[in-house]
Amino acid sequence: IGNVYKGIIGFHVEELNLKDLPETKTQIMMNIGIPEKAFMQAQIPCEGVGLAREEFIINSHVGIHPLALINYEKLAQSSAPEMRKVAKKVGELTKGYSNKEDFFVDKVMYGIARIGAAFWPNDVIVRFSDFKTNEYANLLGGQFYEPEEDNPMIGWRGASRYYDPIYKPAFGLECKAIKRVRDEIGLDNVKVMVPFCRTVDEGKRVIETLREFGLVQGENGLEVYMMVEIPSNVVMIEEFCTVFDGFSIGSNDLTQLTLGLDRDSEIVAHLFDENNEAVRKSIKTAITAVRKCGKKIGICGQAPSDYPEFAQFLVECGISSISLNPDTVVQTRLSIYEKEQELKG
Repeated sequence: IGNVYKGIIGFHVEELNLKDLPETKTQIMMNIGIPEKAFMQAQIPCEGVGLAREEFIINSHVGIHPLALINYEKLAQSSAPEMRKVAKKVGELTKGYSNKEDFFVDKVMYGIARIGAAFWPNDVIVRFSDFKTNEYANLLGGQFYEPEEDNPMIGWRGASRYYDPIYKPAFGLECKAIKRVRDEIGLDNVKVMVPFCRTVDEGKRVIETLREFGLVQGENGLEVYMMVEIPSNVVMIEEFCTVFDGFSIGSNDLTQLTLGLDRDSEIVAHLFDENNEAVRKSIKTAITAVRKCGKKIGICGQAPSDYPEFAQFLVECGISSISLNPDTVVQTRLSIYEKEQELKG
């Protein structure tokens, strides 16, 4: 529903000198999705990027399923007309690339590098792709490589794809892009993050897969983070601490899985509440345990951007960093500073 107002709506302008922004003990970071906006958004005072989503880069700059690029020749020589048609389209989009895989690597590399350079020397935490199967299927050629799932939200996504023989070669392209950003361009402020990691053993398998593709944890300062967004992550957080260098809470998925609801369903959408006490207790448990293990834990979910009181709750829990949408960074920093001063006093 849209509203058209007659005349001018009353408003006031509040000016703030960014040089006067107070320093906070809690690191204030930023969520970034679009590389083209990175240099502009980096002018907002913050301590780096807590979440850079690879999906945004793949969607807008690649648009082709990575396995369709890897299997380009097979598609082009297929007896199936629909496959040859996709191959023709892939060929048009990747003109100038004899090796179609390089198209994916270059586009992802340049997108990540732009964000990494904009926020240098601060950390930029890049989350590996976390498309669901239905989202991957929407990429050009995706229909040939993606299964149909009744509930993709809790299906083949995140970490489970990376070591799977079917998708592993595609994940290798993501790793190659990251490696080039860090080793060739020299942006070693770029760190990586693993989403939707269900078990400790799965985390170890991903670490080994990264090593196979040349991303060795600890080498040249490479840190590997994990999203805390599944109840098992909270329950086994101390064990996960033996595998990963740090953590970031994904409050959206953690909320839906704690409350047992599908946030894509309009029928139960009214029950989705990141402020729910069960969610808060889970978050507090995770923060306390990770800090006890001497590791870093932040949050990159929507809640701190939407609710100032939620950000203050995180400060009370002792969270290391809070990553926010760009338009809420300044106001939330002021709110966090007030809470920190209150806790001091």
